[in-house]
Amino acid sequence: MTETAAPSVPAAEAPSAAARPPHVPEKFWDARAGAVRLEALLKSYLELEKRLGAAPPAARPAPPETAEGYCIACDHGLFAPDPEINARLHAAGFTPDQAQLLYDLAAERLVPLLGEMAAEFQAERELDRLVARFGGPEGWAAVSQQILAWAGRNLPAPVVAALAGTADGVLALHRMMTGAEPAALPGGGTGAGDAADLHRMVGDPRYWRDRDPGFIAQVTEGFRRAYGS
Repeated sequence: MTETAAPSVPAAEAPSAAARPPHVPEKFWDARAGAVRLEALLKSYLELEKRLGAAPPAARPAPPETAEGYCIACDHGLFAPDPEINARLHAAGFTPDQAQLLYDLAAERLVPLLGEMAAEFQAERELDRLVARFGGPEGWAAVSQQILAWAGRNLPAPVVAALAGTADGVLALHRMMTGAEPAALPGGGTGAGDAADLHRMVGDPRYWRDRDPGFIAQVTEGFRRAYGS
């Protein structure tokens, strides 16, 4: 009996090397081993770190040598640079740009706020004068309604608004309301043209905005002559 030969089994093929991933540079890839060349990668990283460490640091803004070195621009005219404040900014290490920003913020936010506070304080003082002039809160409440009603019927709205903004203006309105028809003024005028001039003067910024004492006295005297005391 003849023996049959056993079927031959093909030898196992050697596994093929892995392909290089797209994100791995070719110089860091060992194609034979199918793996990253760690030594080459580490060497390249160390060289890069050495070069970055030797590079000079980026120049950063520095404060001036002295506080007098700040060149603060205050073109708005609200205030001027203050040497004491500049000295404190310099001690704190403020750069010129930082110091300028601080002044700009003060002009933008603080000055208007202080102006509003001052206006409110002045308005309270004006109101106190009127309350005292007319015998207390109740007396002033009654008279103020009468003045506004009369002024609304007899005077242009801009004139009423300008006069009602100050105690002197309100008192002038009261004198007009309680007086007779406009009296003849010096120069022989009938009073109509002169009254119009007074209304124009009330609209002048020197009266309602600048509160120029001399101009206010001129307007007040004009109203006194035109409408009586």
